[in-house]
Amino acid sequence: MNEYHRTSYAVWEITLKCNLACQHCGSRAGHTRSQELTTAEALNLVEQLAEVGITEVTIIGGEAFLRPDWLEIAQAITSRGMLCGMTTGGYGISLETAQKMLNAGIKVVSVSVDGLEATHDRIRGKQGSWQWAFKTMSHLKQVGIPFGCNTQINRLSAPEFPKIYEKIRDAGAFAWQIQLTVPMGNAVDNHQILLQPYELLDVYPMIAQVVQQARKEGVDVQPGNNIGYYGPYERLLRGGDAWAFWQGCNAGLSTLGIEADGAIKGCPSLPTAAYTGGNIRERPLREIIEQAEELRFNIGADTPSGTTHLWGFCQTCEFAQLCRGGCSWTAHVFFERRGNNPYCHHRALTQAKRGIRERFYLERPAEGRPFDHGKFALIEEPLDEPLPKDDPLQFFTTSIQWGTSPVETVART
Repeated sequence: MNEYHRTSYAVWEITLKCNLACQHCGSRAGHTRSQELTTAEALNLVEQLAEVGITEVTIIGGEAFLRPDWLEIAQAITSRGMLCGMTTGGYGISLETAQKMLNAGIKVVSVSVDGLEATHDRIRGKQGSWQWAFKTMSHLKQVGIPFGCNTQINRLSAPEFPKIYEKIRDAGAFAWQIQLTVPMGNAVDNHQILLQPYELLDVYPMIAQVVQQARKEGVDVQPGNNIGYYGPYERLLRGGDAWAFWQGCNAGLSTLGIEADGAIKGCPSLPTAAYTGGNIRERPLREIIEQAEELRFNIGADTPSGTTHLWGFCQTCEFAQLCRGGCSWTAHVFFERRGNNPYCHHRALTQAKRGIRERFYLERPAEGRPFDHGKFALIEEPLDEPLPKDDPLQFFTTSIQWGTSPVETVART
């Protein structure tokens, strides 16, 4: 078998222990995994990451700083010439801890903000979590670690989206990653908070207006892998130039996901059961990357066989060859297979032109394991059919709480 080098960026869950209890947590973080890597195993993995050509590692949890040797791991990543970043809920990062992070070589931090105070605390399962997130940003600013924020967009946070932006801008965030909440882990159990596909018709014009404002004000908005897809705001959302548009899933090509017990996936978000290519306790990382079929499904994506996995709407889409069904993670956790993504702006617009509205409902719940999922079914119905009355969280344009900044019309490109 020919060797090839595909990955450059790794997201490493160094522990599943967490001090929050988020409604949307895909990994169901809270308690440590039963067999998390020892310090020696973790430091050996750092060496292997460097050897296979990883250039950037983001440590996550759970909550990464709850692992006793987290700073030793961060320092090892840095000492091997890789950029070390961190994603955190921010609950409990003191000024002293922030200084230790700087000393360990952590170069950039992303703090999760999922609403205004009441909504954020509700989603994250702990009173005071919002205040701590902003306190953490203040501490990072004081010690000189650049920070951004990340936000899950769902029916609870979407109405507050413009105001969330103003809060994180004023706190000093230089970047903002946005992602649609999908049904993995705890989010399956709380699926009523998920946006329905037809609601994207109202969500995306709002997102586009806020993104345009953010770009003017110097905040770099970074769309997650399930944002967009060939709608009228695609280029705006992905950076603005002619080639800024979704070009297919990169799992196993440029990204790597590592779970706290040593399991290796092509993307950190993918379900464990279906996409784990091996464990570094059993096989060297290089061997897993080069040989594991679970990490190879995007190899040859630019060939005719690159679309054989598509089904449903995505199989018939004019962008199929380029898009390949959007985010594999999103499609799989809805329908137990990739290749038919309900969270697509182009799809929602096309269906609306046909007079069709799509909605999903939970067909089978999740079993309760980290990175698990249930199974949803999709309904196609007339666009003018009355919506369910027992669905109080429905999102409409009238739900949006606009901020104090002026709203401008966004060009559709």
